Amino acid sequence: MVRSSATASATRHALCMQGITKRFGPVQALQDVNFAARPGSVHALCGENGAGKSTLMKILAGVYLPDAGTISVQEEARRFATPGAAIEAGISMIYQELDLAEDLTVAENVFLGAEPPGRLPGTVDWRAMRSQTTALATSYGFEIDADAVVANLSTGDCQVVEILKALRRNASILVMDEPTSSLSEAEARRLFTVVRQLRDKGLCIVYISHRLEEVVDLADHISVLRDGTVVHTGDVGSMAVSDIVRHMVGREIDDFFPSRDATLGEVCLQAEHLTTATGVHDVSFTVRRGEIVGLAGLVGAGRTEVAQALFGIEPLTSGMVQIHGQVFQPRSPGHAVQNGIALLTEDRKRTGLCLELACGWNITLPNLDKIGMKHLIRPAAETRLAESAADAINVKWASSAAPADSLSGGNQQKLLIARWLMAEPDLLIVDEPTRGVDVGAKREIYVLLNRMAEDGKGILFISSELPELFGVTDRILVMRRGQLVGNMKTSQTTPDEVMHLAAVE
Repeated sequence: MVRSSATASATRHALCMQGITKRFGPVQALQDVNFAARPGSVHALCGENGAGKSTLMKILAGVYLPDAGTISVQEEARRFATPGAAIEAGISMIYQELDLAEDLTVAENVFLGAEPPGRLPGTVDWRAMRSQTTALATSYGFEIDADAVVANLSTGDCQVVEILKALRRNASILVMDEPTSSLSEAEARRLFTVVRQLRDKGLCIVYISHRLEEVVDLADHISVLRDGTVVHTGDVGSMAVSDIVRHMVGREIDDFFPSRDATLGEVCLQAEHLTTATGVHDVSFTVRRGEIVGLAGLVGAGRTEVAQALFGIEPLTSGMVQIHGQVFQPRSPGHAVQNGIALLTEDRKRTGLCLELACGWNITLPNLDKIGMKHLIRPAAETRLAESAADAINVKWASSAAPADSLSGGNQQKLLIARWLMAEPDLLIVDEPTRGVDVGAKREIYVLLNRMAEDGKGILFISSELPELFGVTDRILVMRRGQLVGNMKTSQTTPDEVMHLAAVE
């Protein structure tokens, strides 16, 4: 069943890309790709990390020039040498990392670079800018204050500002790249309503997401890329998530979550009455060797704050931490690592990796003391150790010398796991470890964490996705407003019970 407006049934296309080919040195990123999308429709673009989605869209947005192929917009042949040329043609791309000036207002962001002139030369008509922003938002059913400073907005409202920027430019084609990756469930539902409104007003929306449940619920049509080529295109209709997965990876993925045969050992971590100035109140729990303990809760419940307190990022105002029965007062991340605690942060790009540095250095950087290179680095030996750690978990890179930002999202995440495998921690804390990675890489990460638990590590697994928590963990802790409100064996609870504890006062 196609859920779009009648406009989508028209035979004409808002966008048509034919024979698109792109190579970066020896790497064939795209090969003879055909992609077309209609006005008044949501067209999902799916594929594993590295499949070519971003490259194809950056060609559309004028960031890259194709080596071969043609582009037509509203059935007119176009060639975009710059992003500005694509914008003039009605194409706007909303990237996963939003591009807003946080110290400016909503109206100032919407009109940035195109401010309405005032009566005197060199002045701005601020009243007109605010009123036009409000009128534009109202016409699409958005409720947002034109005078609000962007830094004070929620992530969901920031998405709306990006959309208003595109609409002010008269965009007819809107590309949304992982738009819900940083949204709460309520914000995501609100965004879906916005997307449907835009579709019903005739916009062509290209929707990129690794959250396949969203694709099935929201999209009218779908194209799937694998290894730089289109392997499926058509209506979403009655497609199931498993059908999309099969096209993405080229095979069935049975038993998506690896089986758990947990053998629990002694208590690895004992946290007692943890309290911080950032909103954690009297939280107590344990993690045993070989155990994967989930930490559930709504956005803002305090899950990340618990992780940061254990890792020495946020100081404890009261409470106690014990590692293998030894009292430990986390003073800094370095101190935590020395005492056997590692943290894979929720934002690998901002707080996890040094993106401009070599992949190998990202693995060894916090481990130089452990590998005997605290005072004198031996480059050949360092490279050998980094490559061995990466090979153990199948990190795909051009070489250990390649910068970390050259890797796909899934491989960047595995790079961080390789780092902490080298550190050999007793407790590994993983905060949203599969955010922004494709379905194949997700399963690889689950298998790696399972393997670490089997090797006797304790794992604290923070996730906003309930199916993930129920597929991976042995026990689930539930937080609400900075407090621990639930501690249940995974096999003895249900998603409804966990959500009720997380959401209901």
